[in-house]
Amino acid sequence: MTLNILPVLLAGGSGTRLWPLSREKYPKQFLNLVDERSLLQNTALRAASLPGMLPPLALCGEAHRFVVAEQLREAGIERAKVMLEPQARGTAPAAACAALWASKHHGGDTVVLLLPADQIVADLAAFAQAVETALLVAQAEHLVCFGVKPVRAETGFGYLHKGAPLALVNLPTQAWSIEQFIEKPDAIRAQAFVGSGEYYWNGGMFAFRTDVFLAELARLEPAMAQACEQAVTLSTDERDFLRLDANTFAQARNDSIDYAVMERTDKAALVPLDAGWDDVGSWRFLQEVNTPDADGNVSTGDVLLEQCRGSSAYADSGLLAMIGLEDVVVVTTSDAVLVANKAHLQDVKTVVERLKRAGRNEAREHPRVYRPWGWYETVAHGQRFLVKHILVKPGGKLSLQMHHHRAEHWTVVRGVARVVCGDQDQLLAEDQSTYIPLGHKHRLENPGKIDLELIEVQSGSYLDEDDIVRFDDQYGREGAG
Repeated sequence: MTLNILPVLLAGGSGTRLWPLSREKYPKQFLNLVDERSLLQNTALRAASLPGMLPPLALCGEAHRFVVAEQLREAGIERAKVMLEPQARGTAPAAACAALWASKHHGGDTVVLLLPADQIVADLAAFAQAVETALLVAQAEHLVCFGVKPVRAETGFGYLHKGAPLALVNLPTQAWSIEQFIEKPDAIRAQAFVGSGEYYWNGGMFAFRTDVFLAELARLEPAMAQACEQAVTLSTDERDFLRLDANTFAQARNDSIDYAVMERTDKAALVPLDAGWDDVGSWRFLQEVNTPDADGNVSTGDVLLEQCRGSSAYADSGLLAMIGLEDVVVVTTSDAVLVANKAHLQDVKTVVERLKRAGRNEAREHPRVYRPWGWYETVAHGQRFLVKHILVKPGGKLSLQMHHHRAEHWTVVRGVARVVCGDQDQLLAEDQSTYIPLGHKHRLENPGKIDLELIEVQSGSYLDEDDIVRFDDQYGREGAG
């Protein structure tokens, strides 16, 4: 009998500790931090490279649905399904809804491979071997935690204390029961854990049969199990998206899969993973995944270092020059700069919280804002004017809309634009422009085979994105954008 294996990609994290590159509307899982692909794309491709995998199920919030779908499409991941969580409720309800959907569509003995979409795994062969072991252990009705072999005395991770070896034959690698789940330890305990060889980092990756997991959830968290079952039963299917029912999903208690199930079940098992793993949980990851120079520095982007030691530099925009600095991390973007001592990298989250309380846009979105049709980037902003650089992908089409408070001028700099304005329908080539008067219905479309780029100049008394009245949208959106 063929084993059904469903990769489930958890893509709903906020990644606040990687600010200013990671932001609420475009967090770290969507960024190209280590190569030309995003962390989400690499996670999906890593799963797809394993034998016998079904098309993946990705979970995310409403705001990120088009980003997830488009990134999976760009990576060549076909027939992926995106499950939309109405609100963040933790990994336990997410895992439950994924298991319920998998059971309904692929059978109760389907094995779910639950993978956070914001992690790095460098050694694909070692990862594949660990997954092979985990699938066999899961088939034997265990709930598997992947235990990452620790490479340092890390105080920012939870630990797994391995117990007795499992009495299963023909496993590619040994697996154990789990003696204890341990919260983030202090430095002395962490050093003792690493030195003993008996402890592993809790990497947040799991494998389980859907029927086994759902039975344990119903036993341990019956209210959560019932709420998730109703949320899936009452969900609505919209093309590639499955929208969970908001009212019933909200009744599921916000909790992690560790607290709700794994720490309380007698079916938990540990499969070791030694594959160059990193959770990209803070800017410390730069030092872990890059080769330092002779002075212990690592850098990404256009960076000049002079008399620096043990420091990390990430230049996302423009030239970054650092002189005489030691043990610091500097990250630059077009609208924000982070300078932090390495000992205080966990406090970046506190800075983001302060920005949110102050209503600062730097906590929420980048100057470049992604949409299902492409993106726009603010170039200049002043009283009664706003200048944007807009890119529309081939086949992309903005909604039919109008504005109460602004007029717009569009100049095409690359590609071909189809512009509908009132009763006019025209094609614009490079260096041609058009004017959209205030109050006129209009639409922009790319009918060509290459990206369309244009410069938009807005003028008016109110220039925020919520000055949109939408009449028609091929992406089914409501509200601004």
